[in-house]
Amino acid sequence: MKFTITRERLQEGLLAVANAVPSKTTLPVLSNILVEAVDGGIRLSGTDLDIAVSTVVPAEVDTQGAVTLPARKLVEIVRELPSAAIRIAAASEQRVNLECGRSRFKLLGIPRDEFPTFPVVKFDGAWTVTSADLQKLISHVAFAASTEESRPILNGVLWELRKDQMRMVATNGHRLARMDVAVTGRGETSDFIVPPKALDQVRRLFGAADEVEIARSENHLGFRAGQTYVFTRLIEGPYPNYDQVIPRDNDRIAVLDKQALASTLRRVGVVASDQTHRVRLGFGAGTLKFTVSTPDLGEAHDEMAVTYDGEPIEIGFNANYLLEILKFMPTDEVRVTMKAPERAATLEPAGWDDPASYLCLVMPLRLVD
Repeated sequence: MKFTITRERLQEGLLAVANAVPSKTTLPVLSNILVEAVDGGIRLSGTDLDIAVSTVVPAEVDTQGAVTLPARKLVEIVRELPSAAIRIAAASEQRVNLECGRSRFKLLGIPRDEFPTFPVVKFDGAWTVTSADLQKLISHVAFAASTEESRPILNGVLWELRKDQMRMVATNGHRLARMDVAVTGRGETSDFIVPPKALDQVRRLFGAADEVEIARSENHLGFRAGQTYVFTRLIEGPYPNYDQVIPRDNDRIAVLDKQALASTLRRVGVVASDQTHRVRLGFGAGTLKFTVSTPDLGEAHDEMAVTYDGEPIEIGFNANYLLEILKFMPTDEVRVTMKAPERAATLEPAGWDDPASYLCLVMPLRLVD
């Protein structure tokens, strides 16, 4: 293997795949990036066995071949090299010489044969969607997935693909995010449960203008745009019936300034319980009152102006859940609907002129007098 490549192109390719390399692993080859010299460029690949990323960057290839090299060290070396041509040549099956200007490195790798093979996903008849639509869904929904291992199915994002619509839903059982985007993609109707880490790779790697092809095998999902591929293992099992927990009859409606709400929640949340982060919200005509009382810390009271339609209500929430939802609200104002102190509340963007629909739900906490 022997090739010449610019530092910028090599760095771009390494950064694309390095996030798929696990920081800790019992299998040494997984800490490496597979470097393959092929026609017209080099293919770089990384995997943690659940998610795999591969991309091709242009290079002048003299001799084809492949070797795996330590990902972290290779990224650090290339980052510190001057902006000049980099020459890489294999001295043996697992030893590589790297030259750039006056810099010389000898790196010890692992033979290509020990690197795991990628899943076989055929892109015949794949769905085709714009990366911009995918990024919109991922950035507004994936945050709500659970990080606890007690219910693995909730660790994934439900992705419903239809001929004229894409929907993503994520929940941890206490809060939920759902978004619909109209599409004109092709392919059969299908539902997937995808790990958020894989979706984050897709969001990060593909540009907004890219057309992304999506295909699945029995247990894997593949994404392709140009010469970049992302593969992920799907989460198996039935996703909970999220639709039945979304309230249809909430008749108490408030419209609030997002920044003012977030700022007040952060203030009073300082003395909230570290376990529950409970904040009492009292909605009334023109005013929203915040109350926090934690026996071993103290109390906090605050209020803000609000546009509110309905009978007065006091309801408790986990302040952290509300703050996280507000962070992803795409408008300056948020519309909150409620029914009763023990019923789920919804949050939606107020005055959003986007054709997509976006809804978040948060379960209340029991108030303790």
